[in-house]
Amino acid sequence: MRSQKRPRILRTLRDKVRPEITALLIIDMCNDFIHPEGKTAGRAQRPIAHAVAVIPQIQRLVEAARAAGVLAVYGQHTTLPGHASDSGSWLDARSRATYSVEDICVDQTWGQQIINELAPAASDVVVKKHRYSAFAGTNLDMVLRSAGILTTVCCGVSTNVCVESTAREAFSHDYYVVVPADACASWDMSLHEAALASARHRYGTVCTAAELEQIWRKA
Repeated sequence: MRSQKRPRILRTLRDKVRPEITALLIIDMCNDFIHPEGKTAGRAQRPIAHAVAVIPQIQRLVEAARAAGVLAVYGQHTTLPGHASDSGSWLDARSRATYSVEDICVDQTWGQQIINELAPAASDVVVKKHRYSAFAGTNLDMVLRSAGILTTVCCGVSTNVCVESTAREAFSHDYYVVVPADACASWDMSLHEAALASARHRYGTVCTAAELEQIWRKA
């Protein structure tokens, strides 16, 4: 039987986030989730202060990523009109979810758009997603593999839902996972901390936005 060669392991943060092998995944920074006139704040009464507070950190990460040649990918939550992207199980979960509405981020509406502060550049990739994970039913894995990506840096909202779902699935696809703790947020920061603890203990590297920015600026 042919022996399997042990894979090379990237162990340090600097090695994992080298620009040429890294993608920055910005998850769900859309008007309906972040803007005070969006549906979660307006109709569902979700507290958005924590989400708004991380915008400057994500802005700096995006700027540093673009300057260093890190691939920037936006996971844009999208609901198709007429329940075209819905299933019974999805609607059941959404009906019971905390601070939620069914028709969030409807395709081609203001609510679906990325907030102005983080508007994608022409060189960035936008992936429309219809579930919590940016990998579920999308071309994200193909985009990353085509670009030679080994590491995903996951930021955005909410830490314990769409960010975590995307990060876990990235790990299941054999990507290294890095989560900048201060570039993610939840309506309940105890859930944020719990999600970070799970990542730290089982599948990811948790760091700060400043650490990543410093590495990419030097690169």
